[in-house]
Amino acid sequence: MPVPGLLIRDARERDLPRVVAIYNEAIPLRRATADTEPISVSSRQAWFADHTPGRRPLWVAERDGVVMGWLSFQSFYGRPAYAATAELSVYVSHEAQRGGIGRQLLARALQRAPGLGVSTLLAFVFGHNEPSLRLFEREGFARWGYLPRVARLDAIERDLVILGRRVEG
Repeated sequence: MPVPGLLIRDARERDLPRVVAIYNEAIPLRRATADTEPISVSSRQAWFADHTPGRRPLWVAERDGVVMGWLSFQSFYGRPAYAATAELSVYVSHEAQRGGIGRQLLARALQRAPGLGVSTLLAFVFGHNEPSLRLFEREGFARWGYLPRVARLDAIERDLVILGRRVEG
């Protein structure tokens, strides 16, 4: 079901500060990223430049002129044989969580992936991040891998779940 008033579009460079701010909101919660300190806009310039609308997009979800969340496609493993595989990252601002924005971003990714030359989508989610695991699993992703205790966050070892889904054009 569409989120009323939500516009999903390609990110523009002027969106990068808000994209970084949303990402930084997730760091203290220790559920969605392995970063432990806030990142800077300048540190994400190359990452932003790697995203191209026709191959590896970065989308923002905007409501009333404010970016509320984002989704990125990242190349997987950086080798030619994996060109049709992409890793997805989804982040939604605290004030907009549980409002369907993540689900709408993910649905768009599933719809658009074949046109981007992507037939396999992956997500890497901490095992204790139940909301994200549920989001991906509701959209047909399956647990393809499990890496026990591979991350240490605040002296707690955390598991990483690899979720995957094939998409057809």
